[in-house]
Formats: sequence, C-alpha cells, structure tokens
Amino acid sequence: MTDDRPQRVVRVPGSRRARLTPVPGTDPSPETGTSDEERPPPPASAGKGPNDQQLLRDVPPHY
Repeated sequence: MTDDRPQRVVRVPGSRRARLTPVPGTDPSPETGTSDEERPPPPASAGKGPNDQQLLRDVPPHY
C-alpha cells in the first residue's frame, strides 16, 4: 500500500505539538521577515482624542 498523501504527521518526543513533513518540491526553510526599508511608513497619527487618557488608565476586568 502506497501513501499518496504529500505530508505526514510526525510526533515529536517531549513536545505537545506534532509537526508535518515537508511537501515534496517545496522549500522547508522558514521565510524571513521584511526589512525596515521595505515596509511602508506608519500612517500619521490623527492626534489624541478626548478620551485617550481615560482609556489608558482603564484596567480590564479580571476573569
């Protein structure tokens, strides 16, 4: 019996997560992030609103 699935789930000893085997014909190395020069500049802030200080002081409820 041949396995036609392109990937297999492999258990990793000592880990809660499994990993997948790479698909044939793909590059399994991780992608690198973009550099700062390639990113668009952040949008200009619209200034502070009337309730910004209150929102920064508020503490979320603890569940």
